[in-house]
Parts: sequence; C-alpha cells; structure tokens
Amino acid sequence: MSAFEPLEDFGDIDRIVERLHDADGGVRRLAVIDLADSGRQDVLPHLLAAAEDPDATVRLQVATAFAEFDSSEAASGLVKLVTDQDSSVAQAAADSLAEIKDPAAAELMEPLLNNESAFVRAAGCRGLRALRSPASLRPALAAMRDENPEVRAQALGVVAYLKLEETLPSLIGATRDLDAGVRAVAASALSFSGQPAAAAAVAAALVDENWQVRMAAADSLGRIGQAPAVDVLTTALGDEYWQVQQESLNALGKLKAKAAVPAISKLLQSEISALRKEAAAALGEIADPASRDALMKYISDADPDVRKTVRWALARLS
Repeated sequence: MSAFEPLEDFGDIDRIVERLHDADGGVRRLAVIDLADSGRQDVLPHLLAAAEDPDATVRLQVATAFAEFDSSEAASGLVKLVTDQDSSVAQAAADSLAEIKDPAAAELMEPLLNNESAFVRAAGCRGLRALRSPASLRPALAAMRDENPEVRAQALGVVAYLKLEETLPSLIGATRDLDAGVRAVAASALSFSGQPAAAAAVAAALVDENWQVRMAAADSLGRIGQAPAVDVLTTALGDEYWQVQQESLNALGKLKAKAAVPAISKLLQSEISALRKEAAAALGEIADPASRDALMKYISDADPDVRKTVRWALARLS
C-alpha cells in the first residue's frame, strides 16, 4: 500500500504504527505521513506518541500532520511541539496551531500566553485568533500589553477577530503603540467598527510616520465607509509611497467620492502602471461623467491592464 492509497481497516493502521518504532528515522517519518493521510481520528494517540520522537524531522512531520485534524486532541500535541527546542519544529507547530478551529482548544492554548518565550506567546495568540472564542478576550487584552511587539500584534488580532464594540478603546489605543507593526494591525482591526471614534483613529493613522501604517489606514477607511474620510484620503493621494496612494485610490472608489475625481484623474499620469490602473478603477467605481475626458486620454495606454480598466470605467459612465 502506498502513502496515497486510502486505508481500509485497522490492520493497515497497525502495520503503520509498527513502523513508528523502526530504527530508521526516515521510515518513522513516512509512517507519520501515512497516518495523517488516513484522516482517521483514531490515529491521533499514535501521532501524539510520535511527537516525542528523538528525531527532529519526525517531530516536524507530526507538527505538520496535526493541522489535518481539527480537534482539541491535535491542539494538545501542538501546544507541546510549539515549545520544541528545534526551531523548525516549533515554527511548524505554530503554523498548524493556527489551523485548529475546535473551540475546545482555546483552554489548551491560553496558557501559552504566559510562557517565558515570546515566540510561544505569539504562537498562542495566533492560534486563539482563529478560534474567535469570547473566553479568550481577557487573556488577549492582557497580552496586548506584552513587552514584545510581535506578541502585542498577535494579541491584537485575537481581540480584533471578536469584533466587539467594547474593545474599541483598546484597539484605538493600539494605533499609538511604539511599534509600527502593531499600529498597522490596529489600523486594520478598526475597520469593523462604524463608530466615529474608530474612524477618527484610523484617519489619524493615515499621517503616521510609517508608510505601512498609512497604507493599512487607507485600506481600513475604505472598509469603514464614512464620507468624512474623503478629505484625508484625497490628501493621501500625494503620499511619497505609491502603495499608500494605491490603497487611497481603492478606498475613494469604494466611497464613491465624486469630490476626489480631479485628484484621482491626475494619477492617471503616473509612471507606475499599477497606480494608473487603480486610478481608472476608482473613477469607474465613482462613475462620474466628469471623468470621461481624463479616461479617454488613456484608452490606448501602453499597459494592457490599464487599457482594459479604462474601457471598463468608460462603460460605467454610460
């Protein structure tokens, strides 16, 4: 039987389990693959035992295999492996932990937030984020005050995924974090709220010293969808980073911002084809007849994607 054929009975499982005790680590690793490919929940105890294998390549395969089993039992194995001394094993376990969706796994992951390792604390937060468990709110809020910025950013993700208006003060406060990565996540996280305070905090982030924060803020303002954002987004079209300009164009298109049509039209002249395409797309979304003349100038643009978008935009005007 190959590793790619379905298992038929318990006898097949027994033969694979025997290979988990082979002297050759390569054989044991292939046995782990076969057990995972079975998709059967009754192989989990064997995988949990293999998580103690002395060979790091076998443990790495086990960490990867657990991602195929959405259960608290798989999560218990990953919680152990994420503290593995081998960094590749720990990273694989962290990645698999984020794939678990069983709500019962939250209780297993939460203690990771108190681990002495910042990597483990961040991995715990990352796993909890996917679970969207209200019970994780309190430990996640505490982790948002962690000394490590990666932990704070991952904890912020846990809080943001819950989309609770009661967490707005914490999310707004995170837009002023010392770390730019955390500020960027916070700006994105606030996109779920239609509260004026959230929109104001994101608008303030649009002038952050870090361009990635500004880019996240522009995207978030488009998602929030409030007309007062048009002025700051129009100003952001002059940002020194084209990525910020691109997100601002996208947001203005979503907002149907007719007042921004003249400023958007100017970016049809950009040397960056991605900006020309986004400007044309924004004008198409706004569908203001006043943009027709500007669009017509680029109907034969050198970039085929730009030409296609311009034609689409013009069709929207009629």
